[in-house]
Amino acid sequence: MKYRRLGSSGVRVSEVALGSWLTFGSSVEQATTTRCTRRALELGVNFVDTADVYMRGEAERHLGLALEGVPRRSLFLATKVFWPTGEGPNDRGLSRKHVFEALHESLANLRTDYVDLLQCHRYDPETPLPEVVRAMDDLIRQGKVLYWGVSCWTGAQIADACRTADLLGAPRPVSNQPPYSLLDRAIEPEVVPVSLREGLSQVVFSPLAQGVLTGKYRGGKPPAGSRGADEKRGVWMKKHLAPEATRKVEEFLRLAGEAGVPPARLALAWVLSRPGVASAIFGATRVEQVEENVAAVEVGVPPDLAARLDGIFPPPPAPPAP
Repeated sequence: MKYRRLGSSGVRVSEVALGSWLTFGSSVEQATTTRCTRRALELGVNFVDTADVYMRGEAERHLGLALEGVPRRSLFLATKVFWPTGEGPNDRGLSRKHVFEALHESLANLRTDYVDLLQCHRYDPETPLPEVVRAMDDLIRQGKVLYWGVSCWTGAQIADACRTADLLGAPRPVSNQPPYSLLDRAIEPEVVPVSLREGLSQVVFSPLAQGVLTGKYRGGKPPAGSRGADEKRGVWMKKHLAPEATRKVEEFLRLAGEAGVPPARLALAWVLSRPGVASAIFGATRVEQVEENVAAVEVGVPPDLAARLDGIFPPPPAPPAP
């Protein structure tokens, strides 16, 4: 395993991270969750990512059980706060009240005294940014959170958070968690440059475009029993099954074959070769998937191969000059 610094912090995280969205506590039972988690740790993964909203806390609870007995110092454990976790008016968002209460519930679910990274799962326009930053600062001072980050924030929102933290004498966020893959390069024009300037890393999710880049969904037709065939869990991948995306994936699969690299490894390796990326989060429903995804850290993407990938999946245009 290889490790990278997370933003401008001194902590190092594994290049691939084990995620739990749409898997643990949902389509994966406890025994498999434990096997996948333990195998990832055996292979050197130290970064484990979840969120309070995943299956209303079940993903956190399953991970808490899977990590029982694992030395806490060997883990970099991350969760998130923002989406509704109850029916009350304060059971959502980034108010100081909800952040504190959600974090304490996550700690109980995960069976730990602190999380390494607490991420604001989305930007909250209804909560003043100084309130959000101060809540993170206080939790860090209490030792319940070590670092904080954001997820799916715009470049302008990230810059505002950093300015606000500086004005308050509070810690800046160290990471942003966006979707990022060959099929989704939307963060490149604005979010990545701002993050590099402000000292944030990208901790990306869906590097395989919900599995589409593995070739599992060739022709845009989800196999029976797959996530894509599930009405609820497959909603996130519909855009990757459109005809234009399917055409690009076919070209990608041919290129991976010519390069002699399994497509999942190549897709993950490409993400890890991109500027500002500290770690790529993968999900797993079988131990074999854990092993396949971890193997991607050994794959390089030489310039000629990167150029051919750009030809299939063109980068988005640069933003207009101010």
